[in-house]
Amino acid sequence: MKIVKFTGKTLEKIYGRLAKRKVRVKRTVEKIIQDVYLNKDEALIRYTKKFDKVKLSIKQLKVTESETNGAYQNIDAEFVTCLKMAINNITSFYKQPLKKNRKIKREDGVILGEIFNPIERVGVYVPSGSAPLVSSVYMSVLPAKIAGVSEIYLATPPNSQGEVNPYILAVANLLKVNAVFKLGGAQAIAAMAFGTKTVPKVDKIVGPGNDYVTEAKRQVFGYCDIDMLAGPSEVVIIANQFANPSHVIADLRAQSEHLMGMAILITNSKKLANLVRKDVANNGYIILVKNLEEAVDVSNRIAPEHLEIMVKQPNKILKKIRNAGAVFTGPYSPVVVGDYIAGPSHVLPTSGTARFFSGLGVCDFIKSTHLVSYSKKALEKVAPAIEKIATIEGMKEHLKSLKSRFE
Repeated sequence: MKIVKFTGKTLEKIYGRLAKRKVRVKRTVEKIIQDVYLNKDEALIRYTKKFDKVKLSIKQLKVTESETNGAYQNIDAEFVTCLKMAINNITSFYKQPLKKNRKIKREDGVILGEIFNPIERVGVYVPSGSAPLVSSVYMSVLPAKIAGVSEIYLATPPNSQGEVNPYILAVANLLKVNAVFKLGGAQAIAAMAFGTKTVPKVDKIVGPGNDYVTEAKRQVFGYCDIDMLAGPSEVVIIANQFANPSHVIADLRAQSEHLMGMAILITNSKKLANLVRKDVANNGYIILVKNLEEAVDVSNRIAPEHLEIMVKQPNKILKKIRNAGAVFTGPYSPVVVGDYIAGPSHVLPTSGTARFFSGLGVCDFIKSTHLVSYSKKALEKVAPAIEKIATIEGMKEHLKSLKSRFE
């Protein structure tokens, strides 16, 4: 790991690390999306053969009931017990009071309000390239189900035999996902955004993926909603002389298991910095600061996906944290507990986007409808103001619409 000072060009690069759009990826994704939009299932078959190296028929794109039943023969029985623990933790965390419909009734005959409804159809993308991300299934599906989403569809790449990982299938089945499709990459995102004869058109797509998946989500946004534009995983650890070096080292090393994962230690302890530099070989950074106030400032500017606080009184630091996807405090709260079982979803903003994105939650699957109800007397009262503004904007038909109520 490289040691970086509080000031310098390297630190500025870390602050501005938001992944740039690669021209080749952008153009490839544009071509795939256009092809799927025009040619539907036929395009999906071609891209599955090209990228996943498996030839499927249109009927084979959707996982069958017999395939799902067969998956249970290929999973560890103890896994279901562990999964139930995770489901209980996530469900209890998100089953807090949801947004409720509200109405304001005024004495002048005006009723204003907000009506909340769940999104109807959601598509979940689950990567399965370098490793099957089984945990991403329940971390994405459960908040949607708790919100009341009626239809949830899952897309995940098949292996070279045209099969979906049995653990992914089992979790999807236990969570009663409506259907699973053997689709990966930009073509999966396009299929869910536009719909085909086989794949339903969804209202929102969630879940992490590679550069092509992320670029596809960017390009279909507007045709449907998306959760966020996720990049490589990252962890920042704020630690001082009171931190256990073995914990810090282990958590920084764990980050190297993620493809292009970024690990950063922010510390005012030169002793800790030197220990970590010798024992952690990944391409991360150690940022030396004068004190914990500087550490907080650097962390807020990095706006990391995961932030661990390993100091004597972590809650004092926590009060000053403004930008982070998820915060883990104390020596017994490693990122791994959040990845798998704690409760809050591990689908989190990366690349500094924690400045404006939040971790996936129930509210991501709920939309509001504004309610406006005026009596004739109430409309009469505000008519002059409406007439004035509409006249300034040159909206003649708007004026006629208003005046028709009093003719």
